Amino acid sequence: MNLKTKKERKGRLSPAEKIGSVALLLAALLLFFAPWLTILPLCLFLLLCLTAPFLPQFGFFLPIISRSVTGSKGVALTFDDGPSPSSTPIVLELLARYQLKATFFVIGEKASRHPDLIADILRQGHSIGNHSWQHDAVLMLRSRRRLQQDIHQTQEVLKQSGIQALVFRPPVGISNPRLKQVLDDENLLTVTFSCRVFDQGNRKIKNLARRILYKIKGGDILLLHDIAPEKEAMASYWKNELNTLFSSLHKGGYDVQPLERLIGRPVMIHTE
Repeated sequence: MNLKTKKERKGRLSPAEKIGSVALLLAALLLFFAPWLTILPLCLFLLLCLTAPFLPQFGFFLPIISRSVTGSKGVALTFDDGPSPSSTPIVLELLARYQLKATFFVIGEKASRHPDLIADILRQGHSIGNHSWQHDAVLMLRSRRRLQQDIHQTQEVLKQSGIQALVFRPPVGISNPRLKQVLDDENLLTVTFSCRVFDQGNRKIKNLARRILYKIKGGDILLLHDIAPEKEAMASYWKNELNTLFSSLHKGGYDVQPLERLIGRPVMIHTE
């Protein structure tokens, strides 16, 4: 994204700002005709503000891309929460076997400890996005300053690997009103997902492939996890499930595309 696009984003009102203005206007009008009803639009707006952050596909406070915006019927593979020596090589091996490309939304603290894995991801032609510094589940309850530090620190670590991430996926898919300004400052766009099977970070992987294949459809951004199962005995099962999934996608007529094709913009740029 160039500077002009960044300025245009800053000048655009969010749905929250538009709906909030309408709610205030309605409350002001009702004050003249039915004062006892003035609280209704304000309460409805407050309820929307409280629930919207927990809807990963709902861009209430800021622009959110959760599925194809280009009209493409392809599907994109995305992996959260890596990199990890116990899982990333397995994912990369299987992606290479079926000649599939994916986007890895990495945790900054892990990326700083495993730059070799970041290099492997990039060397094999995959892309990388920002997934916060430590995957703090309550990050969106922190101050704006803390939020900025968290995201910026991850950006700086990725720059050491020669890339600048242009997309951000918030932990647990939760957003807040402060996130828009922080992402504008960091030149990042929020990308979430439209297909997930609640694997709880690979803690619930029974019939993972079947559950995904039952649900996935054209245009979806699929959420998977780059984390080894907690129980070591389940590692081979998880690998087999991924193998079944990738094989089925490859043979089943699904057009697996890089994320940038579905969202119509780059996911990252090389700085070196």
